[in-house]
Amino acid sequence: MEQRKARIAVLVSGGGTNLQAILDAQISGVLHSGEVTLVISDRPGAYALTRAEKAGVPGLEIDRKACGGQDAFEERLISALNENRTDVIVLAGFLSILSAAFTARYERRILNVHPSLIPSFCGAGFYGLKVHRAALDRGVKVTGATVHFVNEIPDGGKIIAQKAVAVEPGDTPEILQRRVMEQAEWIILPQSVEQVCAERIR
Repeated sequence: MEQRKARIAVLVSGGGTNLQAILDAQISGVLHSGEVTLVISDRPGAYALTRAEKAGVPGLEIDRKACGGQDAFEERLISALNENRTDVIVLAGFLSILSAAFTARYERRILNVHPSLIPSFCGAGFYGLKVHRAALDRGVKVTGATVHFVNEIPDGGKIIAQKAVAVEPGDTPEILQRRVMEQAEWIILPQSVEQVCAERIR
């Protein structure tokens, strides 16, 4: 009998490069204890939904602004996650902050990838290129990425995995962002998702 796979919902806001890394990991076999069964975007027209469609994964748009408030937004999220029978939630470039009530409901079931070595350059206001700009402004020689569980504190949950990436002379925030994605995020995120999924179905 084929072993049950954990059902993964990926929450996105933009292009979905980390979603693609997870989908690719399913094909390569790095991710075999879980499968992506739903992709939810909080922004209309996010390219990540096109990636989901190409992979044959159901996609859903829950426009945070159109919901008119955090409670209504999270109610719609919870309803979609329940309908999907979600085991594990992955935040992949998801820019909405989730409430303490929401994160408590899914304790140790929500993962996020952050483009720095936490506790450096993290917390409220640190996302996207802002993280890499801060690292370059500080003059660090090493940066990287962190996968962690999500709790009520932005970037404050238990660390699952980290990978270091060298800062090179002449780096711009854009160049550094790309290197951190390729050398860290796209490697440790699928590995961490596999680890958490394997624990859920054990």
